[in-house]
Amino acid sequence: MSDRPALSKGEMEVARTLWELGSATVRQVHAAFPAGRAMDFATVQTYLRRLEAKGYVHGRLEGRVRVYRAKVKPKTVIRETIDDVLERLFGGEALPLVRHLIEERGINDDELAQLRALLDKLERQHRNG
Repeated sequence: MSDRPALSKGEMEVARTLWELGSATVRQVHAAFPAGRAMDFATVQTYLRRLEAKGYVHGRLEGRVRVYRAKVKPKTVIRETIDDVLERLFGGEALPLVRHLIEERGINDDELAQLRALLDKLERQHRNG
């Protein structure tokens, strides 16, 4: 687990948008939000400042404009967030989380085939490892 504070839902939305853009100003992040998900410019600015304070992004001045770039990769944030949920809700046990996701959200045939392939791969590794 990291020493960084967890992200709120709004902070995560802004972080995802910044990851997609690579580096961006507040205005560029604000403009990149989907039409159906309006977020006030000042709110985007506040979230970017919070992300910087929490250590998720780095901001630097380019002329009179602050440009933000992610310091933490999406995969790292996902891992840390899932690890936190796993620990808090499922006592660190992965199978109850997987069971919950499949039973509550369902799984289509393609996802089922991918899951079977993953399980087969893990079984082979376990036998050979």
